[in-house]
Amino acid sequence: MTKDEFMIRIQHACDKVISAEPLLTEIDSHFGDADHGITMTKICNVIKDSLNEESQGIKSMLNNAAESILTLSGGSAVPLWNTWFDGLQENALDENEISISEIKTIFANAFEEFSDMSGAEVGDKTIMDALGPASDAIASYTGDSESELFTLAAEAAAKGTEETKKFKAKFGRAKSYGAKTIGTPDAGAKSMSCFFEGLAEA
Repeated sequence: MTKDEFMIRIQHACDKVISAEPLLTEIDSHFGDADHGITMTKICNVIKDSLNEESQGIKSMLNNAAESILTLSGGSAVPLWNTWFDGLQENALDENEISISEIKTIFANAFEEFSDMSGAEVGDKTIMDALGPASDAIASYTGDSESELFTLAAEAAAKGTEETKKFKAKFGRAKSYGAKTIGTPDAGAKSMSCFFEGLAEA
């Protein structure tokens, strides 16, 4: 996959999240501050803007995205998404192409960094319920098609997000609502699921 092809996938992923702003806001309004949709739109807009900045290769492109997120404030999503993108760039090469094995490497590192920072696990009704399964799908992929890889990741993220309806919230403001959160999906998981869906569709 070329740098430009990867950039297009990230742009489409951001657009997918931005288009889901009303849904993310509605989900977050049940047990949160009703600002997740707005926050994710801000995050995805600065990521898109960063992709237009000059970058030597894929590492530089991802680093620009990570640094752009740091310009924002408000909500737990900002440091989480910064950590994830920073993890993506950390082991990336500053080349104009990326192989399947390299894709697996950067997403594995990003997940490790994210996991260390968030402290959440699958089942805690957080963004991890989408990112964990998606990262596992990428890590276990044995084919040679980035389209198939991202499709499998998107399917895993969507399934993980749906599973959050069964869980009680264990993090954030929603934690105080306990069992009342059962039946509602997690907004953070949904936004990550939308992102992977966009990566797959591009």
